[in-house]
Amino acid sequence: MKLIHFALLPFLLISCQKSEPETAPASEWITLFNGNTFEGWKGYNIDGIPPKWGIENGIMYVSKEGNEPGKSTGFGRSIITTEEFENFELELEYRMSLGGNSGVMYHIIESPNYEDDYDTGPEFQLIDNDYYRDRISAKQLTASNYDVLAPDSLDLNPAGEWNQIKLVYINGLVEHWVNGQKVLEFTEGSDEWQEAVNNSKWVNGEFPDWGTSTKGHISLQDHGDFVEFKNIRIRRLE
Repeated sequence: MKLIHFALLPFLLISCQKSEPETAPASEWITLFNGNTFEGWKGYNIDGIPPKWGIENGIMYVSKEGNEPGKSTGFGRSIITTEEFENFELELEYRMSLGGNSGVMYHIIESPNYEDDYDTGPEFQLIDNDYYRDRISAKQLTASNYDVLAPDSLDLNPAGEWNQIKLVYINGLVEHWVNGQKVLEFTEGSDEWQEAVNNSKWVNGEFPDWGTSTKGHISLQDHGDFVEFKNIRIRRLE
């Protein structure tokens, strides 16, 4: 056995510490849903919570009556966080009915100048890839940057089962994760991203401020289908 002189231990410990990968500093996790109230949330451009949102058995839900294909309650109003976030890591779990559709948007600008949250903020798409009522493209599947960039193939649990997602944004670098697997990564402002945006619905005159903000609210979408959310938390990154 080769002996190590004790005088070398501080040097070895410092060397080992330096070899660890660097990570972005992060604040403590902030719970965005306590299982009992909508504290920290409001309707987009309204006071209070829109009527189709509710809480039952510690789970947040929307459009309870839109619980199967063909029973959509109609497009409704999203809820947004009362706080704004810039660089962040967001995690949540969701479960949707057969044929369901929803989404998580970020850097939302709340203003009477805009009718809906999606006028300003990019979307982490949530949808039933297999049974949605309309035909959808690859860049409209779950975990896509909606209508801009498609995700890699992913291990998605079917409608009626829980899936866990993670959305990371740090200085323009964006990561989409599903059930522990990173399925999409892109950089806002890059040539690839700009080309994809130029080929999306967001370039027409209806959405002049889409994707222009690097700070804003997080939103959950009411697309008229029954969707449930739990274990929603976020932490700020530096």
